[in-house]
Amino acid sequence: MREIAAGLAAAAVLLTGCGPPPTTTGATTPTATRPTSPSPATSHPVAPQGLEAAYEKVIADVLPSIVQINTKVGLGSGIVFDRSGHIVTNAHVVGQATQMTVTIATGGAPRSARLVKSFPAGDLAVIKVDKADGLRPARFGDSSKVRVGQIVLAMGNPLGLSGSVTNGIVSALGRTVSEPQDPGSPGATIAGAIQTSAAINPGNSGGALVDLSGSVIGIPTLAATDPQLGGGAAPGIGFAIPSNTATDIARQIVKNGKVTNSHRAALGIRGSTVIGSDGQPAGVGVASVERGGGAEKAGIRPGDVITSINGKPTNTMAALAEIITTLRPGARAKVTLIRADGTDETVTVTLGQLQAD
Repeated sequence: MREIAAGLAAAAVLLTGCGPPPTTTGATTPTATRPTSPSPATSHPVAPQGLEAAYEKVIADVLPSIVQINTKVGLGSGIVFDRSGHIVTNAHVVGQATQMTVTIATGGAPRSARLVKSFPAGDLAVIKVDKADGLRPARFGDSSKVRVGQIVLAMGNPLGLSGSVTNGIVSALGRTVSEPQDPGSPGATIAGAIQTSAAINPGNSGGALVDLSGSVIGIPTLAATDPQLGGGAAPGIGFAIPSNTATDIARQIVKNGKVTNSHRAALGIRGSTVIGSDGQPAGVGVASVERGGGAEKAGIRPGDVITSINGKPTNTMAALAEIITTLRPGARAKVTLIRADGTDETVTVTLGQLQAD
């Protein structure tokens, strides 16, 4: 599993993408779907004696909408989005692949599929199967109505075990988590992530986090590891992309073939983490600035080192991305930096919008 830095205050954890593991032959299952209309994500109270029956009903209703996605380098999960054959998943499940196979929960031979568009910055992608008959779209809920303590089920294909289901609760809301950019990771930063205690393992990526009303409220994407345990799994700490974010991006891709409005702010630079004389991360070195972007207009130049934004330290590129993700396009941010000549300066940047392409 690949490790990624978590953007959680005072949390000594790393994050690892929950897919894909090495391809396993004979593995099957899940995918999600596009809602025709949002449904409440709040599950109804269930008496203890009826909890088992409630689980069984939700699983029977939702699992047929979960698919298994196989590429040449691994596997993951997806959710049937509509009856036209669109499936929403994580960008890191698809990776660099443009062609893949999909196995639907109702059985049958794997179906060929192609990439419609990937949105790596949000770790989301939409693929489309060539043969759409028999697909059952999932019902997506309104993730803005999710509450801490709700019982949830995670459905996917962990370790290639198709159609697996785990249970837990919503542990926290509004987390900002990020993953480093490497060959197996798009370097996404996810704002407003749902934290859950439901077990999430490699292969769960792109599957469904479901409430007891049978609504998909999130897409499991990351799991935490504990550096003090040698990188071993940190039990009960996983993260999902909110359904409202996923459906917004998916609808844009289905309609336009690309993301036309990321709803996310951009500073307008390309940079990397700078290591200080003590061997520790010391800021973000600016490699280039986008022409006409907020950074250029504010006077930020290549060679500058950004040390904080709005008073929050930006010791690493991940830390900078996490701060920017919480802001909106058009917002004004105070950026403190060290110039190439060693002088300190603070400039005000009007943030632009993150472009998908």
